[in-house]
Amino acid sequence: MLKESQSQRTITFITGNQHKVKEAQGIFNHFQIEMEHVDLGYPEIQGELDEVARYGARYAAKRLDKPVIVEDAGLFIRDLGWFPGTYSAYVQSTLKNRGILKLMEDVQDRYAEFRSVVGFATPKAEPEIFLGVVEGKIIHEERGEYGFAYDPIFVPNGYDKTFGELKIGIKNRFSHRRRSLEKFALWFEDYRGD
Repeated sequence: MLKESQSQRTITFITGNQHKVKEAQGIFNHFQIEMEHVDLGYPEIQGELDEVARYGARYAAKRLDKPVIVEDAGLFIRDLGWFPGTYSAYVQSTLKNRGILKLMEDVQDRYAEFRSVVGFATPKAEPEIFLGVVEGKIIHEERGEYGFAYDPIFVPNGYDKTFGELKIGIKNRFSHRRRSLEKFALWFEDYRGD
């Protein structure tokens, strides 16, 4: 019985991103959830963030034959039609922050959201999805040396500093990833398996 209970308190996180691993481990420790990390690539379909996470979780759970989570995130800018959205990683590697700021030179509405979706799946069940969102705005220049990717151009609501100016410990207290991972962890506390 103890062995079964322990297996229900362990989750496999599929990611190649060490920043995500560290952030998730800190959250899961609080919930007494053990985390195994596996760097298993999975096909990323084109679609909405939840569809990408749902597909990735289903794929990894079947491939490894055990319960897993995946996490996908993006920056969504309202006046750009929610671009770059699911293309955030590609846009960051090609246009970078300077390209986003160039696209927004004449944009008055600077509202943006960082969104994170955690997808949980088992080999036999349909995936569960958990969304975390941080609202804010895109500023006119890059500021800060902390964080990565779009952090230096995004100011979360209630702050006057970018994610790039906030130390990681402060950002991680309320980040979009923290919100989605915490929603999953709260749900997982009562999860009893298939």
